[in-house]
Amino acid sequence: QVHLVESGGGLVQAGDSLRLSCAASGRTFSSNAMGWFRQAPGKEREFVASINWIGFGTYYADSVKGRFTISRDNVKNTVYLQMNSLKSEDTAVYYCAAANGPRGGPDIGLFDSWGQGTQVTVSS
Repeated sequence: QVHLVESGGGLVQAGDSLRLSCAASGRTFSSNAMGWFRQAPGKEREFVASINWIGFGTYYADSVKGRFTISRDNVKNTVYLQMNSLKSEDTAVYYCAAANGPRGGPDIGLFDSWGQGTQVTVSS
């Protein structure tokens, strides 16, 4: 497994931007796809975005397409989520996840390592 630590969450206003970071250690980072999920109070954890092992090949939930961008730096063992034009409905705990293979996607079953989560709150 891989150890994941998220950072960058906070309280912002609607329309603002935030960038989340996730630092990885342990299993070879560059061999595995990475993803971001989120969980709002009273709701199930949902897929946000994922990126394949080499950085080409990204997937996004329809709700964030065009506003969020996932990227990775395999030298720094870090994956990022740039979130623009934030909305109140983006409020959630955001989790970084590492897949058990090189290709990502929206299936939560692809991911076997999880960070502790970082809170993002968007006020309207």
